[in-house]
Amino acid sequence: MLNEEFAFKHSSAREAPVIKSELVLKLSEMNPHLYQRDVEILVNAILDEITDALRKGDRVELRGFGTFSIKERDARQGRNPRTGEKVSVTGKVVPYFKSGKEMRDRLNPKAGAAKRA
Repeated sequence: MLNEEFAFKHSSAREAPVIKSELVLKLSEMNPHLYQRDVEILVNAILDEITDALRKGDRVELRGFGTFSIKERDARQGRNPRTGEKVSVTGKVVPYFKSGKEMRDRLNPKAGAAKRA
């Protein structure tokens, strides 16, 4: 769950993104009974499981957080930006994330409160 304790040093979307090592550090600070290396192993395991599920074509639903899935992009004609020459872009599978309602409400507290009123 997101909470105020789990705030990173970045206060604006324009600043540098939160990186995995900062996430590991913050989680290990919040759980002093765990070694930082163990937290890193857990974070990597979670990310690997999400990736493996997506690779198999499964959706990963984390209630309150969001859903990871894959989308297929069709092959298309593109252009080389330097030469303007037409090029074929092959189809591909890309990851997709849709935030959950609880996350959206926490990110937009006024919008969520107005809907309930």
